[in-house]
Amino acid sequence: MEKSRVRDWIGKLPVAHRGLHNVLAGRIENTLSAVRAAVDAGFAIEIDVQLSADGKVMVFHDSMLERLTSETGRMDARTSDELTGIRVSATTDTIPLLTEVLAAIDGKVPLYIELKHEGPTDWGLERAVIADLKDYGGPVAAMSFEPTSIVALRRLAPDLPRGIVAEAFTSDTAEISGLGAWERFYCRHLLHFFSTLPHFIAYRVQDLPAPAPVMLNTILAIPLLAWTVRTKADVERAKLTGAQMIFEGLTP
Repeated sequence: MEKSRVRDWIGKLPVAHRGLHNVLAGRIENTLSAVRAAVDAGFAIEIDVQLSADGKVMVFHDSMLERLTSETGRMDARTSDELTGIRVSATTDTIPLLTEVLAAIDGKVPLYIELKHEGPTDWGLERAVIADLKDYGGPVAAMSFEPTSIVALRRLAPDLPRGIVAEAFTSDTAEISGLGAWERFYCRHLLHFFSTLPHFIAYRVQDLPAPAPVMLNTILAIPLLAWTVRTKADVERAKLTGAQMIFEGLTP
């Protein structure tokens, strides 16, 4: 990893959510086909990662395999060799390794890597992502809903751009299940800011404008991204707050 990563690219390009996926075109989310299509279109890319049973960084959103494959069970119960052999939604794409995605992008467009967590962790995912990025010279950042993950990234790789993903955390939309009232308030208003020190904020578009991200963007010039923009109304809401779009299902 470079000793000092330039961060002025953050928020400059619209971000293809899980790659430029389109089921009708045979491109499924978080696959190499979706990644390559986003590169060809000149969009930044957001992907999701989690660990395989043997500690490799896999590009896949769900903890379970059922929604996108013909397999069943937990993704992290399979080895990387097993996972890279599983086809995604009956296409020729298989679940890719992060290293495969990095090779496909090759620094041509920015990449935002969302780290997926369930429950307590030993930060093995953070360490594995950092290791995979060691020799990657392209624009790349890591982000997570979990503030402690961002604190870990700050300590383990302070020069790797990092972002916090957040929302209003109301009971019917909370990304992280089981949050109490104080935890929702804490995450909603980014009260972890001085421990996470994020380089950017990705906030749910339907919850914008929200005081904390708008204030940090306005006063401290911290880039603000809006997820996930899917409709014209979402586009207008993102523009209202000056947020860059993390989009899917439309052309920015």
